[in-house]
Amino acid sequence: MKLRVKVDYSTYSALKEVEKEYREVLEEAINYGLSNKTTSFTRIKAGVYKTEREKHKDLPSHYIYTACEDASERLDSFEKLKKRGRSYTEKPSVRRVTIHLDDHLWKFNLDRISISTKRSRVFISPTFPKIFWRYYNKGWLIASEARFRLMKGNVVEFFIVFKKDEPKPYEPKGFIPVDLNENSVSVLVDGKPMLLETNTKRITLGYEYRRKLTITGKSTKDREVRRKLKRLRERNKKVDIRRKLAKLIVKEAFESRSVIVLEDLPGRTPEHMIKDIKDKQLRLRIYRSAFSSMKNAIIEKAREFGVPVVLVNPSYTSTVCPIHGTKIVYQPDGGDAPRVGVCEKGKEKWHRDVVALYNLRKRAGDVSPVPLGSKESHDPPTVSGWLRAKSLHSIMIEDKMSEMKV
Repeated sequence: MKLRVKVDYSTYSALKEVEKEYREVLEEAINYGLSNKTTSFTRIKAGVYKTEREKHKDLPSHYIYTACEDASERLDSFEKLKKRGRSYTEKPSVRRVTIHLDDHLWKFNLDRISISTKRSRVFISPTFPKIFWRYYNKGWLIASEARFRLMKGNVVEFFIVFKKDEPKPYEPKGFIPVDLNENSVSVLVDGKPMLLETNTKRITLGYEYRRKLTITGKSTKDREVRRKLKRLRERNKKVDIRRKLAKLIVKEAFESRSVIVLEDLPGRTPEHMIKDIKDKQLRLRIYRSAFSSMKNAIIEKAREFGVPVVLVNPSYTSTVCPIHGTKIVYQPDGGDAPRVGVCEKGKEKWHRDVVALYNLRKRAGDVSPVPLGSKESHDPPTVSGWLRAKSLHSIMIEDKMSEMKV
C-alpha cells in the first residue's frame, strides 16, 4: 500500500542524506555483482559490506544489507530481460532509488512511523486511507519490510506491505460433489441437490443464429463483419458464468470445510460425447459447452482458497443406482436425454442429475447413507438467480428449497 506524506524540511533533509549514501552503496553492489557474475544477495553482501561500512560509518549498517538485497533483485531482473532480448544497456542503470527498510530501520504504529537516519530517528505521521483500515481491521498484519521514496516538494512516498498469518491446515469435514452438464451444473450441499442454470444453451444458439445472419453472403475477413462478430461476446459471457459459478461453489466448500468432487473428464470430452449424436444443433451445443474449462475454473479457484479437489472416474455416474449398484433404465420422454429413470432392482425413480451427485460422492470415499429414492420422481430444485447470490445456503433460503425427495 502506498502512502504519501508531506514532511518538514529537517526530516526531508535527513532522509535525503540516507538516500544519497544508499544510492552509492547500491551502485557499488551492482558493479560487484556484474564483475563477479553473481546475483546472489549473500555473495554480494560478503563482497562489499566491509568496504562500504568503512566508507559510510554514520549510516546504519542495515541500509548496507538492504542495498545489497536491492542490488540482487535488480541484477536478477536485468538478467531475465537480457535473456529475452529486452535489455537496452550493458548493465542495470540506477535512475530512481526506492530505499528498502527492514525491521531494524523502521518502526510502525498507528500514530507515527519512525525511520532510522544517519544521526537519529525521524518521525512521519501519515493519514491512512479507507483501504488501509479495511485490511487492518480484517486481521491483516504489517510486514517487517517496507520501502520509501523521496518526491519533489518534501513529499515522502511510503510503501507498506500487508501479510496474513499462515492459514490453519484444511481439515475436510464433508464432500460437495459437482456434476457438469450442458446447460446447468448440479451441486449436492448438505444432502440437498440443486440445479444451477447456466443458460449456456441460449448463449450458444443465440450466437450461432446471429453469426449466420451476419456472415451470410459476406467474407469473415471483412472488417465490418469481424467487428459485428466481436460484439456478440459469446466467449466473454461464458467465461463470466464459469468464474462466478466457480467462486460460488468454492466459497461454499471453504466455509463448510468440504472437499469438492469433480469428474475426471478425459481430453477432448465434447468430441467423445457427440460421436453418436446425429442432431446437428445438439452436437453444436455440446461441443461449445466447454466442460473442461468449467472444471479447470473450479480447480483454479479452489487452489486460490486452498480447498482440496478430488477427481473421480466419470463412467456410468448417471446410469447406476447408488443404493443397489444396478442399472437405471431411463424411459423415453420425447427428449434427446431422458431425465428420469427407474432402478432395475429397487424400482426407485431417480433424476439423472441427482443420481450422478450421489455416485460422485460415493466414489470419492464418502460412506454417508444415500436417501432412498421415492416412488414418485421429483426434479431437483432449479436456481436461476445464483449469479447475484452470496452463497448457496442463502440461495436455498431465498428459494425456500426443502430437502429433495429423489
